[in-house]
Amino acid sequence: MKEKLEKIRSEALAKIEESLDMDKLNEIRVAYLGKKGELTEVLKGMRNVSPEDRPKVGQMVNDTRAAIEAKLEETKNAFAAKMREEQLKAEVIDVTLPAKKTKVGHSHPNSVALDEVERIFIGMGYEVVEGPEVEYDYYNFEALNIPANHPAKDEQDTFYINKDIVLRTQTSPVQVRTMEKQKPPIRVIAPGRVFRADEVDATHSPCFHQIEGLVIDKGITFSDLKGTLAEFAKELFGPETKVKFRPHHFPFTEPSAEVDVTCFKCGGKGCRMCKGSGWIEILGCGMVHPKVLRMSGIDPEEYSGFAFGVGLERIALLKYEIDDMRLMYENDDRFLKQF
Repeated sequence: MKEKLEKIRSEALAKIEESLDMDKLNEIRVAYLGKKGELTEVLKGMRNVSPEDRPKVGQMVNDTRAAIEAKLEETKNAFAAKMREEQLKAEVIDVTLPAKKTKVGHSHPNSVALDEVERIFIGMGYEVVEGPEVEYDYYNFEALNIPANHPAKDEQDTFYINKDIVLRTQTSPVQVRTMEKQKPPIRVIAPGRVFRADEVDATHSPCFHQIEGLVIDKGITFSDLKGTLAEFAKELFGPETKVKFRPHHFPFTEPSAEVDVTCFKCGGKGCRMCKGSGWIEILGCGMVHPKVLRMSGIDPEEYSGFAFGVGLERIALLKYEIDDMRLMYENDDRFLKQF
């Protein structure tokens, strides 16, 4: 028995010395110390050993097991250290190299301008509402006092899906839908994308954005409109900004006006920005036409209101002194990150 244990011990230690990786070590462990290993078979033969020799043989088996386990653990630790050393060499980091720069996104000039406009009107008690971009001809034209064959339809250069459905040319349909669903008082702004068959150039695009506002209540007058837009202009372009109203015509408002603001670049003295006039046109407005109120289910004898509309791109172009509208849609990071 003693000779057999010494042979097992010497063979196991020799194989451990010759092993080259962790898989081979595991195979040796199983071969000698596993449930069907050679040392386990020796233990099973203890029943054939005389009672007086069993303690001595048992001690020899335990010593052999301890020697094999110690050698396995020592070799395992050596392999682990070597693998760690190789890993550190392979994954070495040069701390003198510059760090990788993380590119952070930036708000588009349109988004910056829209956030500013919404902040101003929400501060005045307005609600932001939205509507469909694919709209019925009724809401886009007829409900706004623009019937069939009206010349304003030609001026809009509309994209027709069929004779009854269009890509909206303004966000005014959202105002009509709001008046149909909500009883006065109404104070809303309707920002959104609109579509017109325009040629692309420095100031035009077939797809752009508008912000339209609507107020309906008892006793609303043109003075309320002027005061609202004067405050809006001061908040947007600076406290010294003044407004000027010029008579105009829109089918859905009466009376109607175009609104100019003093040039925020030169303060009204005249410069390249305002083409020497001291004034810059920014939006159109007027008192809601009684027919529009009546078609939306509101009694014009009891209620009155005003509406206005401004191009979001126009605000961004003016506020940030951008010369070409096409720059807004080219997604050039060099341009966008300036804002």
